[in-house]
Amino acid sequence: MSPSTSTPDALLLREIQAGFRRQKTQVERALAQLPAERWSRRLDEPDGNSLSVLVRHLTGNLRSRWREPFDSDGERPDRDRDGEFEDAAAGPDALLAAWEAAWAVALGTIDALRPEDLDRVITIRGQPLSVAAALVRSLDHTGHHAGQIVMLAKHLCGPAWATLSIPRRGEG
Repeated sequence: MSPSTSTPDALLLREIQAGFRRQKTQVERALAQLPAERWSRRLDEPDGNSLSVLVRHLTGNLRSRWREPFDSDGERPDRDRDGEFEDAAAGPDALLAAWEAAWAVALGTIDALRPEDLDRVITIRGQPLSVAAALVRSLDHTGHHAGQIVMLAKHLCGPAWATLSIPRRGEG
């Protein structure tokens, strides 16, 4: 390991990068357990979020926040945040294609960051943030919704659910 990769900032950046990948993998493993027709079910009508809505919201957020973050505000004019929370006709294939594209943008940007970028300032919704603060904020947001997706998928899957972590005694 070279000296530049062993600094506390470099370690933090690697852990944040790994954290985003873990969230992505958790969501994908949860969604893979459900048939497509269950992706639009909501627990609480009319305001509950379906898996489709949550996937669309994360997709919009990640694409907006991490597409050229040093060049413009992270809340893009082409993003329809409110529309992300409405049911759409997009099927799982279209949702997953958009999901992968958004993650390619986010991970491409996040992976290109260097430790010295953590102090740089970017703007999200008119608010200046250090890159470090924006990364933590985004990882927190992504983890929040990833947990919702896992919980909802587990509920909708019922007894057929295969745990995504260490099984309890007597399981798996």
